[in-house]
Amino acid sequence: MQSLFQLRKLVGRLPWALVTYKYYWKVRIALEYRFIFSNKQGIIDFGEYPEPNLENPTSQLCTSKQIVSKTYKYWCDILHSPARFSRKQWEFVFILQTLFSAGKLRMGMHGLGFGCGREPLPGVFAKFGCNVTASDLEPNTAHMLGWVESMQHAASLDQLYSSSHRIIPKSIFFERVQFRPVNMNEIPEALFEQYDFIWSACALEHLGSLEHGIKFIKNSLKCLKSGGVAVHTTEFNLSSRESTLETLGCSIYRERDILQLINELEFDGYNVKPLNLNSGDSSVDSHIDTPPYGLSPHLKLELSNYIVTSIGLIITKK
Repeated sequence: MQSLFQLRKLVGRLPWALVTYKYYWKVRIALEYRFIFSNKQGIIDFGEYPEPNLENPTSQLCTSKQIVSKTYKYWCDILHSPARFSRKQWEFVFILQTLFSAGKLRMGMHGLGFGCGREPLPGVFAKFGCNVTASDLEPNTAHMLGWVESMQHAASLDQLYSSSHRIIPKSIFFERVQFRPVNMNEIPEALFEQYDFIWSACALEHLGSLEHGIKFIKNSLKCLKSGGVAVHTTEFNLSSRESTLETLGCSIYRERDILQLINELEFDGYNVKPLNLNSGDSSVDSHIDTPPYGLSPHLKLELSNYIVTSIGLIITKK
């Protein structure tokens, strides 16, 4: 992660290098999309679901056809990040497109992000005129957990802006974005019912257990105003309906965990976009990245003997 951050920083300083970098990724993903990857076994068939798309996002998995779409390219251009078969990049695009489709990315909207680290989303939201509260763990706890060393933690607006400097002028960023330390397991009541949208990108699986992540989602929804939208992404288990990984550092959600969560949220009066567990039909969707992980294709990976990908959940408060 740190080496990738340094590479992007270097490329950003050299205009000719940036053009070359973008062209490299354009050619690379075109080749990867056409390449015949060995079909590795072990991915569950969850049933008859249509191919997910970004034009009409629902609660869905990361797949390659979304990444080669015009909608995906549109958001990558805004992010100044060439499209690649990366599930983390997909999470950012999924969150952006979902909130855009819901009419939340406009002047005067208020958004709250959890576990933001140094992601570029606050900068994009501010670019669209939103007022943003970006949160992360307080520095001492983050340091003990190793997030600071991996460049995945932010403790100030300056650190947040490091990923948005090509997206939005610093003066506007500092005017529309504020940073607040927040423990996702203990969301302050002062944040309740204050926001038009909230989000988190692959953060809730690191809260200590499956149950901790579920409780976070439920508590985070208290921060929404009526009509507000939440978008959360996390790890999804593609290889088992029964066993899974559950540790202090990382937990992987199964189909039954997601279905139970949806049932409970709907019982509590929230609207949840329908679940789509189509994991992709292209050759690149059959590729499973193994340690040490590459930059692309990285849509599915092996994690502690499980095959995982990213899932995005869309929840609306009535």
